[in-house]
Amino acid sequence: MSERIDIPTDDGAMPAFRFLPESGSGPGIVLFQEIFGVTDYIKDRATDLAALGYVVLVPEFYWRLGDAEIDYSRDDVLQQAMGLMGRLDWETAVADGIAAVAAARADEHVDGGVGVFGFCFGGGLAFNVAAATDVDVLVSYYGSALPNLLHLADSVTAPSLHHFGLADDYLPADVVERIRNAVARDGVRFETYDGAGHAFDNPDPMFHHAEASAAAWRATVDFLRTELPVAP
Repeated sequence: MSERIDIPTDDGAMPAFRFLPESGSGPGIVLFQEIFGVTDYIKDRATDLAALGYVVLVPEFYWRLGDAEIDYSRDDVLQQAMGLMGRLDWETAVADGIAAVAAARADEHVDGGVGVFGFCFGGGLAFNVAAATDVDVLVSYYGSALPNLLHLADSVTAPSLHHFGLADDYLPADVVERIRNAVARDGVRFETYDGAGHAFDNPDPMFHHAEASAAAWRATVDFLRTELPVAP
Protein backbone atom coordinates (compact mmCIF):
# COMPACT_ATOMS: atom_id res chain seq x y z
CA MET A 1 0.00 0.00 0.00
CA SER A 2 1.37 3.42 -0.93
CA GLU A 3 0.29 6.99 -0.39
CA ARG A 4 1.53 10.45 -1.28
CA ILE A 5 3.10 12.44 1.54
CA ASP A 6 5.08 15.66 1.91
CA ILE A 7 8.53 15.84 3.50
CA PRO A 8 9.37 19.22 5.04
CA THR A 9 12.55 20.94 3.82
CA ASP A 10 13.96 24.44 4.22
CA ASP A 11 12.49 25.31 0.80
CA GLY A 12 9.04 23.82 1.25
CA ALA A 13 7.37 20.44 0.99
CA MET A 14 9.16 17.75 -1.01
CA PRO A 15 6.68 15.24 -2.47
CA ALA A 16 7.25 11.59 -1.68
CA PHE A 17 5.58 8.22 -1.58
CA ARG A 18 5.19 6.16 1.56
CA PHE A 19 4.85 2.38 1.31
CA LEU A 20 3.59 0.58 4.39
CA PRO A 21 4.08 -3.07 5.29
CA GLU A 22 1.10 -5.27 5.98
CA SER A 23 1.62 -4.79 9.73
CA GLY A 24 1.35 -1.01 9.33
CA SER A 25 4.68 -0.34 11.03
CA GLY A 26 8.31 -1.38 10.97
CA PRO A 27 11.83 -0.03 10.60
CA GLY A 28 12.20 2.76 8.07
CA ILE A 29 14.02 2.85 4.75
CA VAL A 30 14.49 5.96 2.61
CA LEU A 31 14.74 4.78 -0.99
CA PHE A 32 16.76 6.99 -3.36
CA GLN A 33 15.79 7.04 -7.04
CA GLU A 34 17.84 6.44 -10.18
CA ILE A 35 18.45 9.27 -12.65
CA PHE A 36 15.12 8.42 -14.28
CA GLY A 37 13.19 9.59 -11.21
CA VAL A 38 10.58 7.74 -9.18
CA THR A 39 9.67 5.24 -11.88
CA ASP A 40 7.49 2.13 -11.72
CA TYR A 41 10.69 0.15 -11.16
CA ILE A 42 11.59 2.20 -8.08
CA LYS A 43 8.02 1.85 -6.80
CA ASP A 44 8.22 -1.90 -7.36
CA ARG A 45 11.38 -2.12 -5.29
CA ALA A 46 9.71 -0.02 -2.58
CA THR A 47 6.82 -2.50 -2.64
CA ASP A 48 9.32 -5.36 -2.31
CA LEU A 49 10.89 -3.71 0.73
CA ALA A 50 7.50 -3.05 2.30
CA ALA A 51 6.67 -6.74 1.79
CA LEU A 52 9.71 -7.53 3.93
CA GLY A 53 8.23 -5.42 6.74
CA TYR A 54 9.75 -1.98 6.19
CA VAL A 55 8.15 1.45 6.04
CA VAL A 56 9.60 2.92 2.85
CA LEU A 57 9.76 6.62 1.98
CA VAL A 58 10.57 7.48 -1.64
CA PRO A 59 11.34 11.19 -2.10
CA GLU A 60 11.01 12.83 -5.50
CA PHE A 61 14.40 14.50 -5.73
CA TYR A 62 13.58 16.29 -8.98
CA TRP A 63 10.77 18.24 -7.31
CA ARG A 64 12.46 21.62 -7.74
CA LEU A 65 13.03 21.17 -11.49
CA GLY A 66 9.42 21.70 -12.52
CA ASP A 67 9.46 20.08 -15.98
CA ALA A 68 11.09 16.84 -14.84
CA GLU A 69 9.01 14.45 -16.94
CA ILE A 70 10.84 12.07 -19.27
CA ASP A 71 9.24 11.38 -22.64
CA TYR A 72 9.57 7.61 -23.02
CA SER A 73 8.25 7.73 -26.60
CA ARG A 74 11.55 9.24 -27.70
CA ASP A 75 14.79 7.43 -28.43
CA ASP A 76 16.90 9.63 -26.14
CA VAL A 77 15.49 8.54 -22.76
CA LEU A 78 18.94 8.12 -21.21
CA GLN A 79 20.04 11.52 -22.48
CA GLN A 80 16.90 13.13 -21.06
CA ALA A 81 17.58 11.54 -17.69
CA MET A 82 21.21 12.65 -17.73
CA GLY A 83 20.01 16.15 -18.47
CA LEU A 84 17.71 16.13 -15.44
CA MET A 85 20.47 14.87 -13.17
CA GLY A 86 22.78 17.56 -14.53
CA ARG A 87 20.32 20.25 -13.48
CA LEU A 88 20.14 18.94 -9.91
CA ASP A 89 22.29 20.69 -7.32
CA TRP A 90 24.10 17.93 -5.45
CA GLU A 91 24.39 19.64 -2.07
CA THR A 92 20.71 20.54 -2.15
CA ALA A 93 19.86 16.93 -2.96
CA VAL A 94 21.97 15.79 0.01
CA ALA A 95 20.08 18.21 2.24
CA ASP A 96 16.80 16.82 0.90
CA GLY A 97 18.02 13.31 1.66
CA ILE A 98 18.88 14.31 5.22
CA ALA A 99 15.39 15.82 5.55
CA ALA A 100 13.90 12.54 4.32
CA VAL A 101 15.82 10.58 6.96
CA ALA A 102 14.56 12.98 9.62
CA ALA A 103 11.00 12.56 8.31
CA ALA A 104 11.35 8.78 8.49
CA ARG A 105 12.57 8.96 12.08
CA ALA A 106 9.58 11.14 12.96
CA ASP A 107 7.06 9.03 11.06
CA GLU A 108 4.41 7.50 13.31
CA HIS A 109 4.59 4.25 11.35
CA VAL A 110 8.34 3.79 11.81
CA ASP A 111 9.20 1.48 14.66
CA GLY A 112 12.94 0.86 14.84
CA GLY A 113 15.93 2.19 12.97
CA VAL A 114 16.11 4.01 9.65
CA GLY A 115 18.27 3.02 6.70
CA VAL A 116 19.08 4.54 3.31
CA PHE A 117 18.99 2.57 0.06
CA GLY A 118 19.77 3.82 -3.43
CA PHE A 119 20.26 2.80 -7.03
CA CYS A 120 22.84 4.38 -9.40
CA PHE A 121 22.55 8.17 -8.84
CA GLY A 122 20.62 7.31 -5.67
CA GLY A 123 23.32 4.88 -4.53
CA GLY A 124 25.87 7.69 -4.45
CA LEU A 125 23.42 10.12 -2.90
CA ALA A 126 22.52 7.63 -0.17
CA PHE A 127 26.24 7.17 0.56
CA ASN A 128 26.69 10.93 0.92
CA VAL A 129 23.63 11.19 3.17
CA ALA A 130 24.94 8.33 5.31
CA ALA A 131 28.17 10.32 5.74
CA ALA A 132 26.29 13.48 6.68
CA THR A 133 23.68 12.19 9.12
CA ASP A 134 23.06 9.23 11.39
CA VAL A 135 21.55 6.21 9.64
CA ASP A 136 21.30 2.61 10.76
CA VAL A 137 22.19 0.90 7.46
CA LEU A 138 23.23 1.79 3.91
CA VAL A 139 22.50 -0.25 0.78
CA SER A 140 24.04 1.15 -2.39
CA TYR A 141 23.61 -0.38 -5.83
CA TYR A 142 26.38 0.74 -8.23
CA GLY A 143 26.56 4.23 -6.76
CA SER A 144 27.59 6.29 -9.75
CA ALA A 145 28.96 9.24 -7.75
CA LEU A 146 31.04 7.12 -5.40
CA PRO A 147 34.39 7.68 -7.15
CA ASN A 148 34.02 11.38 -6.28
CA LEU A 149 32.83 10.75 -2.72
CA LEU A 150 35.52 8.45 -1.37
CA HIS A 151 36.88 11.20 0.88
CA LEU A 152 33.67 10.69 2.88
CA ALA A 153 34.21 6.97 3.42
CA ASP A 154 35.46 7.32 6.99
CA SER A 155 32.28 9.24 7.88
CA VAL A 156 30.01 6.38 6.76
CA THR A 157 29.91 4.30 9.92
CA ALA A 158 26.64 2.42 9.46
CA PRO A 159 26.65 -1.24 8.38
CA SER A 160 26.81 -1.05 4.59
CA LEU A 161 26.22 -3.21 1.54
CA HIS A 162 27.58 -2.27 -1.90
CA HIS A 163 26.72 -3.97 -5.20
CA PHE A 164 28.69 -3.55 -8.45
CA GLY A 165 28.75 -5.29 -11.81
CA LEU A 166 32.16 -6.12 -13.22
CA ALA A 167 31.12 -5.37 -16.81
CA ASP A 168 30.08 -1.82 -15.99
CA ASP A 169 31.17 0.63 -18.70
CA TYR A 170 30.42 3.57 -16.40
CA LEU A 171 32.28 2.19 -13.37
CA PRO A 172 35.05 -0.07 -14.74
CA ALA A 173 36.45 -2.91 -12.65
CA ASP A 174 39.54 -0.92 -11.60
CA VAL A 175 37.31 1.88 -10.31
CA VAL A 176 35.15 -0.66 -8.47
CA GLU A 177 38.30 -2.00 -6.82
CA ARG A 178 39.30 1.51 -5.79
CA ILE A 179 35.87 1.96 -4.21
CA ARG A 180 36.17 -1.41 -2.46
CA ASN A 181 39.51 -0.43 -0.92
CA ALA A 182 38.21 2.95 0.22
CA VAL A 183 35.06 1.69 1.94
CA ALA A 184 36.51 -1.52 3.40
CA ARG A 185 36.04 -1.88 7.16
CA ASP A 186 34.23 -4.07 9.62
CA GLY A 187 30.51 -3.99 8.89
CA VAL A 188 30.84 -3.42 5.13
CA ARG A 189 29.76 -6.06 2.61
CA PHE A 190 30.95 -5.59 -0.96
CA GLU A 191 29.40 -7.78 -3.66
CA THR A 192 30.43 -7.95 -7.32
CA TYR A 193 28.81 -9.72 -10.26
CA ASP A 194 30.63 -11.07 -13.30
CA GLY A 195 29.09 -10.07 -16.61
CA ALA A 196 26.73 -7.48 -15.12
CA GLY A 197 26.76 -3.94 -16.41
CA HIS A 198 25.60 -0.69 -14.88
CA ALA A 199 22.02 -0.58 -13.56
CA PHE A 200 21.80 -4.38 -13.76
CA ASP A 201 18.83 -4.47 -11.37
CA ASN A 202 16.71 -2.24 -13.63
CA PRO A 203 14.28 -4.50 -15.56
CA ASP A 204 14.66 -2.55 -18.79
CA PRO A 205 16.31 -4.88 -21.34
CA MET A 206 18.92 -2.18 -21.97
CA PHE A 207 20.30 -2.76 -18.47
CA HIS A 208 18.94 -5.91 -16.89
CA HIS A 209 21.10 -8.86 -15.87
CA ALA A 210 18.74 -11.42 -14.39
CA GLU A 211 21.29 -13.52 -12.51
CA ALA A 212 23.03 -10.54 -10.94
CA SER A 213 19.72 -8.89 -10.06
CA ALA A 214 18.47 -12.02 -8.29
CA ALA A 215 21.75 -12.63 -6.46
CA ALA A 216 22.02 -9.01 -5.35
CA TRP A 217 18.47 -9.01 -4.04
CA ARG A 218 19.11 -12.19 -2.05
CA ALA A 219 22.19 -10.58 -0.52
CA THR A 220 20.21 -7.42 0.21
CA VAL A 221 17.42 -9.30 1.98
CA ASP A 222 19.97 -11.22 4.05
CA PHE A 223 21.82 -8.01 4.94
CA LEU A 224 18.66 -6.15 5.98
CA ARG A 225 17.38 -9.06 8.05
CA THR A 226 20.69 -9.06 9.91
CA GLU A 227 21.41 -5.35 10.25
CA LEU A 228 17.89 -3.79 10.29
CA PRO A 229 15.69 -6.60 11.55
CA VAL A 230 11.92 -6.45 11.48
CA ALA A 231 10.24 -7.38 14.75
CA PRO A 232 8.54 -10.78 14.59
